[in-house]
Amino acid sequence: MDKLGARHLAVAVLAVALMLGAALLPACSGPPEGSAVWYYDQAYKLSKIGDYPGAIELYTKAIEVEPAMAQLYVNRAAAYAHLEQYDSVIADCTKAVLLDPKLAVAYVNRAYAYNATAQYQKAIEDSNSAIELGKGVADAYVNRAYAYLQLGQLEKAVADCSEAIELDPMISQAYFHRGYAFAALGKKDEAIADFNQFIRLSTVTPLIDKARQEIQRLSQANK
Repeated sequence: MDKLGARHLAVAVLAVALMLGAALLPACSGPPEGSAVWYYDQAYKLSKIGDYPGAIELYTKAIEVEPAMAQLYVNRAAAYAHLEQYDSVIADCTKAVLLDPKLAVAYVNRAYAYNATAQYQKAIEDSNSAIELGKGVADAYVNRAYAYLQLGQLEKAVADCSEAIELDPMISQAYFHRGYAFAALGKKDEAIADFNQFIRLSTVTPLIDKARQEIQRLSQANK
């Protein structure tokens, strides 16, 4: 499997990170302009509309005001991930972990970045940390499954994808990766079923096209 899967792996993971923004807002009134929370709120809004460079700029301003707020680094990392700036993702998630070792989403997003840069053992270690913390667990299993898949540990990849699906039956990437693992194990019918389920759930066109190609290849091999 090529890196196309890795680049799109964070779709669900990034949503977890970006959704943290609202938690910082005061319940009754908006934060004062120029405060870290105000910059955070504005950056979050830019991320929601896909202006990731603008979001990064404002998260950076928030960090200048409040450098010890771990969530700022996590959300800036998410914006960097959308731009495929993986070294920056790793750096920001590492800072977030130093500030708050129990911030599971930092491990989940850093594992994604490690996968995208072929640092699979580190991705496994970060996924383990997120699973131990009990948050973002389905995404952590998907990240770890991808790493296992790349390392040729196919049975482990299947097991992790199955765990992710049990936790969240709508997590499309688990079917995608398990399909590849099943195909490599010679379980063609299971692979085709997973790729079909991925197609039903996913909105990522390049990966849908790849799943269809795999179905066609496996179907022809069955003849």
